[in-house]
Amino acid sequence: MSTPGAAADRPRVAVIVNPVKVDLEALQAAIAAAEQQAGWAPSLWLETSVDDPGQGRAREAIAARVTAVLTAGGDGTVRAVAEGMLDSGIPMVLIPSGTGNLLARNLNLPLGRLADALDIAVSGVDHAIDVGVAELTRDDGSVERHAFVVMVGIGLDAKMIAATNPELKKRVGWLAYVEATARIVRDVDAVRLRYTLDGSPERSTTIHTLLIGNCGALPGGVLILPDAQIDDGLLDVVAMRPKNLWGWMRVSYAVVWENGVLQKSKVGKRILAADKRVRALRYFQGRRMTLAFERPEEFEIDGEEMGLVTRLAVRVAPASLIVRVPRD
Repeated sequence: MSTPGAAADRPRVAVIVNPVKVDLEALQAAIAAAEQQAGWAPSLWLETSVDDPGQGRAREAIAARVTAVLTAGGDGTVRAVAEGMLDSGIPMVLIPSGTGNLLARNLNLPLGRLADALDIAVSGVDHAIDVGVAELTRDDGSVERHAFVVMVGIGLDAKMIAATNPELKKRVGWLAYVEATARIVRDVDAVRLRYTLDGSPERSTTIHTLLIGNCGALPGGVLILPDAQIDDGLLDVVAMRPKNLWGWMRVSYAVVWENGVLQKSKVGKRILAADKRVRALRYFQGRRMTLAFERPEEFEIDGEEMGLVTRLAVRVAPASLIVRVPRD
């Protein structure tokens, strides 16, 4: 029989850490201080690896019946751990440690401040968010299923990520994507596809980039999906179809001015509603979308290159992940 205050009676968290992305010594010291402050039992430490980027580690944490899972790593680690934690009911605490930190940005969590992240772990509140689920078909007919917390992309977006120099990304962060885009944009062919949205009749279209998002903000304050909400039970879709340099200028104008400025105020939204011109970006919302491509296309998920796919089926899993956020 355990005595009051014994480790078995105290909350215990798991710490899933990507050792490549994290200063492990500093994190261990900070977690030890948080344990003492919160009265936690010693934490369960689990490291990711090439063979297990986080899904299996998340399932280990759930099996250990921890009270929360602290995730320290980049976007790939966050996505993998989230995939392993779907519908578990155990809160995930983000300790942003990568270049993009996309989910943390969309939740307005503090970046680069370990003390603030651990304060949220100790005193934050739990909030249910949606997760996207993508089922992708390869050229050989094999099928894979992956979760995403931010967005998936086809076309220029995916090719940009595939072309990004990893060493440059380490030095300059998300600006490395700009360099990659400038290098490949002239050589990117349009993507021809057939799609259905929420069971609608199949339609054909041609795009340069298609993004399907659970939330809408990218690094650098770029708001690519202005109506996306992380807990509304919907996926947001944007299709970019520029035909020339002027078309790309229209896309840039729409993202920077319309999304970044006008969409943020009631007056700006009224201006956009009154403007009947054909937009450089086309937006959709729905709960599920299927896409079939004329030829194999590059695919990315939460900023991670995923290779070539011929078909994609995406759906939303509403309120399937619990994330701890600041109390205020």
